[in-house]
Amino acid sequence: MAAAREEGVDDLWTWGYEACRHMTSLATPDAPLVWDAVSAALTLQPQTVSTEAARPDLADLDLRSTRDLVRLLNDEDATVPAAVADAGDALSTAIDAIVARMRRGGRLVYAGAGTSGALAALDAAECSSTFGSPPGEVLAVVAEQDVDEDDRAAAANALHGLALRPEDCVVAVSASGSTPFVLAALEVARECGALGVAVASARDSRAAALAELEVAVVVGPEVIAGSTRLKAGTAQKLVLNTISTVAMIRLGKTYGDLMVDVRGSNEKLAARARRIVQSATGVSEEEARAALAEADGSAKVAIVALLAGTDARTARERLDRSGGVIRSALGQ
Repeated sequence: MAAAREEGVDDLWTWGYEACRHMTSLATPDAPLVWDAVSAALTLQPQTVSTEAARPDLADLDLRSTRDLVRLLNDEDATVPAAVADAGDALSTAIDAIVARMRRGGRLVYAGAGTSGALAALDAAECSSTFGSPPGEVLAVVAEQDVDEDDRAAAANALHGLALRPEDCVVAVSASGSTPFVLAALEVARECGALGVAVASARDSRAAALAELEVAVVVGPEVIAGSTRLKAGTAQKLVLNTISTVAMIRLGKTYGDLMVDVRGSNEKLAARARRIVQSATGVSEEEARAALAEADGSAKVAIVALLAGTDARTARERLDRSGGVIRSALGQ
């Protein structure tokens, strides 16, 4: 349609056989997306964000039984992993770029508002207990209330307060990719030379235009139009899980599938550290306990000491020289 207009053709018509939102007996599940795209092209108006689109096939949503609603939501959620998989190449590229900077001492900074901000804060908080990430390595800048998502100054002040450096990474999360709080965060990242990554449920968003890298996970219209705590939120949780988990694996926070940087700050985690040392080395519980005590609670140091047949001090020196990667410290 754009090409036709460039050639001076102004009178354009279209036929929506399988993409007409008013013909529910013929419409496909993505009919609202197709119709919005066609309407935008014909009228030269901006396309509606897909998560905001209404679905004519759900016009009777409030009349359905509870069991039907449970089934519907489950079916809709089941489409999310495929959408995340479609963004796999972009997600891998973003993670590699993030890891490269974190290896130089950079930080992973999430920025978001509303549901996106809450999910970002959750992911950042879990990196410490899961991977032994030091304080401040992974953090979230979040708009505290829904009204604050329009507060560009709050985002800018928070990001400036972190004294961003080129080694840092700002991952901005927004379903629409147009949240002012998120856009301001990416603008500050660009000013400071930090890596900017836009995670959104729309392609070619305003956030993507400000970021160096884009991860677009398009999940389509929600069961309740505009309620991005549903499929879009699920997609964001999966993306954030993937970013932090794969980044920590690349940074040497695991040995095989064992999270070897866990710290025994409470009895549950202390028991987990002992099991990890036992699994990695094949020693008894008492031997693992003794090795951890000599290693000041560090499962990594205990594992290297046991597998290399050395003391904790030498094991720690090996780890320091290898950037904290167990396999490198063991010469594997």
